[in-house]
Amino acid sequence: MQLPTEEELEESIKELTEYKDRLEKEVVTISNKLKMPQKKINEIINSHSELNQIKIILSKLNKQKEGVTSNLIP
Repeated sequence: MQLPTEEELEESIKELTEYKDRLEKEVVTISNKLKMPQKKINEIINSHSELNQIKIILSKLNKQKEGVTSNLIP
């Protein structure tokens, strides 16, 4: 299996980040409509399993991108 290019990694990171941001925004919007306190909203976001999974994947992709980038520098 071929390793992804830096451009492919950047595109994946960008799309996943946009999805994470949309998901967080939806949680905040719904929570605000329910008049939840900000502290509770933050707790929900921090404990949201899908958001946490996305953050882990983004971290791995960023590390992988750093590895690809460092291999390109002589």
